[in-house]
Amino acid sequence: MDPMDQATARTWLATAVAEARAGLAEGGIPIGAALYSPDGTLLGRGHNRRVQDDDPSMHAETSAFRAAGRQRSYRGTTMVTTLSPCWYCSGLVRQFGISRVVIGEAATFHGGHDWLAEHGVEIVLLDDPECVAMMRDFIKNHPALWNEDIGE
Repeated sequence: MDPMDQATARTWLATAVAEARAGLAEGGIPIGAALYSPDGTLLGRGHNRRVQDDDPSMHAETSAFRAAGRQRSYRGTTMVTTLSPCWYCSGLVRQFGISRVVIGEAATFHGGHDWLAEHGVEIVLLDDPECVAMMRDFIKNHPALWNEDIGE
């Protein structure tokens, strides 16, 4: 698998950011994700729906993964997420052999991406200012919901 170029990473991140905005507009947590095939086809997209669905397992990466449907293999696929994946979502990446994770930001929450890198997953951390600002605003305005989401 070739290393990811920044232009493609940012284009794919825009899909996840649109999902995060949709989640926020629905009264949920603004985290979005998308799963791309090795050839760049969008397989699935989604956003955190813990609040909307009253389902603690419906994280953004889980939503995108479910929307992608069954794949014969996940090798070579790329999970794009607006926020560093939590341990639950990092486990999903490892369990199914997703090869790369593009992360919008890890300033507001540093999830399991170092662990993923240690286990051979390519990590592309973009430090996207829009992703940081969206999460900082949400955390400031909804601290109890945020703490619930991260298990605090």
